[in-house]
Amino acid sequence: MTATDLPAPKRPWNKGVLVGQKRPLIAREVWAIRVRLEMAGDARELALFNLAIDSKLRACDLLALAVEDVFAGGRAKDRATVVQRKTRRPVHFEISPQTRTSLEGWLRRRPSVPSRYLFPSRVAPGGHLSTRQYARIVHRWIRSIGLDSTAYGTHTMRRTKASAIYRATSNIRAVQLLLGHAKLESTVRYLGVEIEDALSIAERIEL
Repeated sequence: MTATDLPAPKRPWNKGVLVGQKRPLIAREVWAIRVRLEMAGDARELALFNLAIDSKLRACDLLALAVEDVFAGGRAKDRATVVQRKTRRPVHFEISPQTRTSLEGWLRRRPSVPSRYLFPSRVAPGGHLSTRQYARIVHRWIRSIGLDSTAYGTHTMRRTKASAIYRATSNIRAVQLLLGHAKLESTVRYLGVEIEDALSIAERIEL
């Protein structure tokens, strides 16, 4: 067997890909994306973006939301509860006034398709927006405000408001409940609380 007969080395799946925890967005970045979606008149993506931030749900749970999960009597609810696929535990989330407005705007423009899902698929009859398509949408949002999309992902949307709540309150138990984590340790690891707190302390010390 010659060198040319040998199979080509397999390219590592993560070559050139930034792995690890994805960064949350900060307030000005959230607003920058939101303003762009509003100016573009994209009712679906504005509702999806706002609900992703408020709900703090994993992508699979966010995309599986049915219209009745967040609407009652044609109006968006103030709060909602869903059962997470991963843990089978219920999780509660608030729906802010601006998110309710965007959801109601989307419901008026949502295609009349045979699907119960809030964000129906455009290619799979009766299905919902896929996690792969959602990931592409999230990366497009990130790039639209000039950020490196490899540092962000769908978990960015889940972490964004949770991280802001922790920074504002230091109430890790509240964040645990909002994320639906069974163990407090999971929330600590998820937010990177220990290293963030350590760095914050270090930054206040001058020698």
